[in-house]
Amino acid sequence: MNWMMNGRGLMFGLLVTAAIGLAGCNSDDVATEPGVAEPVAATNVDHSHGGWWCVEHGVPEEECPRCDKTLVSEFKEAGDWCDEHERPESQCFICSPKRAEKFVARYEAKTGHQPPEPTE
Repeated sequence: MNWMMNGRGLMFGLLVTAAIGLAGCNSDDVATEPGVAEPVAATNVDHSHGGWWCVEHGVPEEECPRCDKTLVSEFKEAGDWCDEHERPESQCFICSPKRAEKFVARYEAKTGHQPPEPTE
């Protein structure tokens, strides 16, 4: 009868070990490859790169005459001005939304993702 108690004890030990080992397994906790991070949802992401991109107007900051009024005369002298919308013709996405594609491509090349929508 002693061998039955030892057998039951062994089975009980294996059962407890399996239960503890499997308790941590959950489909929500799937291991990923090392170095691969899960995407994190962010509600307020700043892609401006410390002043490189004018988030308000959708162009590089150094080329934004709506923020830097000293650039207005340069665009006007070059004949690149939309009088109707008071911005460079090359940056007038109101007259031609396709003009934004050039700036979007530059942003994507630098950051790897879409630029934020201009706020103005």
